[in-house]
Amino acid sequence: MRTDLAASYGEERLPRYTSYPTAPHFSPAIGADAYAGWLSELPSGASASLYLHVPFCREMCWYCGCHTQIVRRDELIAAYQRTLRSEIAQVAEAIGRRIKVEHIHFGGGTPTIMAPDAFAELMAAMRHAFFVLPSAEIAVEIDPRTLTAEMVEAMRFSGVNRASLGVQSFDPVVQRAINRVQSFEQTASVVDMLRCAGINGINFDLIYGLPHQTVASCLDTVRRSLELAPDRFSVFGYAHVPDFKKHQRMINDNFLPDGLARHDQACAIANALKEAGYVQIGLDHFARPHDAMAVAFKEGTLRRNFQGYTTDQGEVLLGFGASAIGHLPQGYVQNQVQIGAYAQSIANGHLATAKGYGLTDDDRLRADIIERIMCEFSADLGDICARHGAEAGAMLRSASRLKPLISDGVVRLDGDRLAVASDSRFLVRSVAAAFDAHLDPGKQLHSRAV
Repeated sequence: MRTDLAASYGEERLPRYTSYPTAPHFSPAIGADAYAGWLSELPSGASASLYLHVPFCREMCWYCGCHTQIVRRDELIAAYQRTLRSEIAQVAEAIGRRIKVEHIHFGGGTPTIMAPDAFAELMAAMRHAFFVLPSAEIAVEIDPRTLTAEMVEAMRFSGVNRASLGVQSFDPVVQRAINRVQSFEQTASVVDMLRCAGINGINFDLIYGLPHQTVASCLDTVRRSLELAPDRFSVFGYAHVPDFKKHQRMINDNFLPDGLARHDQACAIANALKEAGYVQIGLDHFARPHDAMAVAFKEGTLRRNFQGYTTDQGEVLLGFGASAIGHLPQGYVQNQVQIGAYAQSIANGHLATAKGYGLTDDDRLRADIIERIMCEFSADLGDICARHGAEAGAMLRSASRLKPLISDGVVRLDGDRLAVASDSRFLVRSVAAAFDAHLDPGKQLHSRAV
């Protein structure tokens, strides 16, 4: 790992490329009517993945970058669940048939903030509106501090088979600085409850770059996490954007590690997980060698979407809930961000689409290149361009940001095949950005590259 490159490139603000083009380029020109038309045009053999956004928490974690709000009144959550059920019915009606579903993901916020019976009703509504395959992966993001045994039973009854637990850090100093005090014992108890219920797909989310965090505290968190033997880890760098997320102003900038310290933390975590037998996947995921994600990485079928790296091979992602983003062959759509506006649209019988983006042929070409770089640290530009009726040489000439990366040894070109050097993979977002025709380096909309 080269610290000179971390210093040179690490402070640049770049997308994580969970889509291309990225969400800041969505426009109100794509609204509910466009989305309804796109849904009606889905091919007869298409299958879909579903994402449901539950934008509520009991308290705010100061590092949070999600669209969420703090609620004390359960009736607000119940009303939102009813709105989700209405939206599911509206989308199914617009499609005009019972489309197959291979993946369901509940994100937030805290999805398990719903009452257990409400969660089960929501799953039943999805099974009624769509043909959820028996083999479907059904995943739920969990805050271990609030999960109850009753909710675990509702998840088991509803067919949930994967759980993603927010851990972030087990260091009590770091936890107090981010307003998320969560003991190891709480986390271990939840893992035990899930496994006893037959929910055996366990992911842990860790974060580096948090206030007061050090390499030593990161490694201690990894050591303790390994005692619980999750199947996968997601390891994210904290994105400090207090201009956009006001609650992040509660974090003192003076206690945040700089770019080089973040780099050291990321490398230490990665090395510790690899030494423990996990396969590093792309930018920030780790999985056991026989896990489906590790297999997809090895076979070159790994994909990337708004949940990060995924084994999902579908071209249709239907987003439900306030701020949820969907992806169809024609482009992207995003719902109203404000919960009230979202709920009012659905109550009026309209899809809640607030903005979106219609893909061009050039967008699709660049999206394929960026996805392969993000997933495999390489891209066969000749093959990808040929599939899109384009010329690799022209694409390379348009990628002016690639030149310094080649000069610095970050990227190697062998004919039309591009590869990120093994000691520079932490800069994969910088390489992907070289093919981003929409990137505006002057806007501080994204997290640091390292």
